Amino acid sequence: MIIFVEGQKLNPPNKKNNSEAKSILIFPGGMPRSLEYLQKCLREGQSVIGASSLAHDVSREKYPGWLSLPFITQPEFDQALKRAISESNIGGIYSPNPVVWDYLSRALAELAPGVTLVNDSPVNVELSGYRVARNHARSLLGSPLPLASNVAAAPPMSEIELAALFRHADVIPGMCDHEKFCVLCEIARSSPAGDIVEIGSWWGKSAFILSRLARCYAIGKLLCIDPWSNAHLVQNDGKGMVDKVSAQVDAEEALAVFEMNLLPYNANHVNYLRMPSTDGARHYRAHRDVTTASFGTTRYDGRIAILHIDGNHSYAAAKADIAAWSGLVVAGGWIVVDDYIWPYGDGPQTAGDEFLAEHQDKIDAAFVMGSALFLQLSASLATD
Repeated sequence: MIIFVEGQKLNPPNKKNNSEAKSILIFPGGMPRSLEYLQKCLREGQSVIGASSLAHDVSREKYPGWLSLPFITQPEFDQALKRAISESNIGGIYSPNPVVWDYLSRALAELAPGVTLVNDSPVNVELSGYRVARNHARSLLGSPLPLASNVAAAPPMSEIELAALFRHADVIPGMCDHEKFCVLCEIARSSPAGDIVEIGSWWGKSAFILSRLARCYAIGKLLCIDPWSNAHLVQNDGKGMVDKVSAQVDAEEALAVFEMNLLPYNANHVNYLRMPSTDGARHYRAHRDVTTASFGTTRYDGRIAILHIDGNHSYAAAKADIAAWSGLVVAGGWIVVDDYIWPYGDGPQTAGDEFLAEHQDKIDAAFVMGSALFLQLSASLATD
């Protein structure tokens, strides 16, 4: 079969026997969402055909099969699509174009009974993340977490500011669970002034959250400490499941992803030290300035308002992180031990419990939310 469109002739894929699995038609084939869906189909072994109404579409070469179709505004579109569905054994259509999708949602039942759109409305798909973020914001503002904090809480962010925080954090890969996210928002309201220090940043999800909270509540500047090194990812978890996955990731790529995620939001209040946590603590005690090629020079206060510990989860590493940094947290400041509840080991929990037992007279609040342990130092005393 050859389809003629506006004087052009393009050879589509070979006609399949009706007994074979049906193909998915991706139309228009060159949109970013289309190319993402193409890769999904190829990974899953799904037969797929691309289509376009453009005279020349550079995406054509990416597809194993290709069709030319008229624009949906042209009178010959319906018959051309009907013919393509029949002759190319098409069982479903994917379209991220909202106008095309809407038209096909109404026309397919008559043009090709049994052929369906395989994706939801593109408008709903594109807006779903924003809608979820607004719902999260409304929920948190409607039912704020009752913290027994010794620092007076600042007024919360507006709904749109909070929704923006949820939405933009959602597109950054990472393991920050929703409950922990909400508590970070609340402890930031009840935080003294000072630096925010994060041990273990990797792709930057929680770093982004902390950097925005630092700005919104005028807490201070964010310093991230991470060696971004595959060697430092080894945690010797009980069954080796974490270490096996860690060996498959690229630390150099992770640092680039971190920078891409944080740079658009940096207002000279974010920077990082690419070194192990204990080395970072020595640097932080000795120097106020941190300089990197991507973020420039950032000057820090030298006193920590929020310490977020999410580095190597072995017991020895978690204990060393707490010992190296906790003494720099100011009165009324917060220490967050992430993955206190961790299915692959008990390093953070054991180290956190030991710190809590040793310094319980200097801690005003201690609770677990999500998978993290939250500690607030006494308003009048800090750790040794």
